[in-house]
Amino acid sequence: MNNILIPASNPEDWKKFLADPEKQWKKGYSARTLAYCWHAANGIPAEVLSVLKQLPELSRIEPLFIIPEHKVSLPGGGAPSQNDIWVLGKTDMHLISITVEGKVSEPFGPTVEEWFKNPSPGKEKRLKFLCEELGLSYPIPNNIRYQLLHRTVSAILEAKRFQTDRAGMIVHSFSPANEWFEDYQTFIDLFKLNADINKLALTTLPNGIVLYFAWIHGDEKYLEI
Repeated sequence: MNNILIPASNPEDWKKFLADPEKQWKKGYSARTLAYCWHAANGIPAEVLSVLKQLPELSRIEPLFIIPEHKVSLPGGGAPSQNDIWVLGKTDMHLISITVEGKVSEPFGPTVEEWFKNPSPGKEKRLKFLCEELGLSYPIPNNIRYQLLHRTVSAILEAKRFQTDRAGMIVHSFSPANEWFEDYQTFIDLFKLNADINKLALTTLPNGIVLYFAWIHGDEKYLEI
């Protein structure tokens, strides 16, 4: 990742960072919807803040950086994890690294079974690394969405880079029906956590990282902007 960051002056500036701008940048799709919502907030959107503030220690959270399409390298070769948004926030006591996955109707991509259908040493190395970072046993259940694994680990790795023990993974969904919520539910069940819309869940990993999860329903007006 380039260490020189150029501020965005409007939501359309986010488009150029997408892996496939012409395919992904469409009205009603997650990338464009997320960009317009977060850019309008000029910080963390109100619905996201209200969920984070359910915990006293996050009640005064402020964003230091908000970076769209933030890439985090993972072992095993292949592409890095390209997170829709990465936030480095600060509270009264801690820094916190948060990855944000935008959703409308698009699925979370392949399951672990589908992604690992043609296993290679690199894929095995990556999957074992993801499990280790999350404190999960290997092999992991086949029905877990691979994307949720590496998005969450991205938040953990960036937390370590900034020498903090707080990390979070948020799904910011603008789907009127909260499509694919069951995949999120299946994922955080690995940590013996309950999944509820607009509710924060947390666990402490074996490595000492305090990890937050949330599925947050976004303002649907941004689907039409």
